[in-house]
Amino acid sequence: MKDGRSETGKKGEDAAAQYLESLGHRILDRNWRSGHLEIDIVSEDILGIHFVEVKTRTAPVPALPEENVTFAKQKKITAAAGRYLMKARSDRAKEVFFDVIGVVIDGERNTITYYPQAYIPIYV
Repeated sequence: MKDGRSETGKKGEDAAAQYLESLGHRILDRNWRSGHLEIDIVSEDILGIHFVEVKTRTAPVPALPEENVTFAKQKKITAAAGRYLMKARSDRAKEVFFDVIGVVIDGERNTITYYPQAYIPIYV
């Protein structure tokens, strides 16, 4: 049986995937894992490949969900994206984007905030 937190996360990811599809994205993968690294959603649109971190909270929220995508989390997503791209078979080079979607669930209503190109990875 799933706990409430994972059910909330799944609802948020489902809402985020539907939102991306409504923008013309094709969902390539969800909850893609490599070792301890994970990417919530990998999508593709005419611009390129999007690695999307989804943060979901139930209202009322003390802080916006997307504020929880810390520098440490960005580094993990970037590492996961590198592994994903090494394993993906693609005939052509594509632009890569790191996006964030915040979902606030308030009863039957979802508020979705999309941050395309939310950050550019810093390699140190």
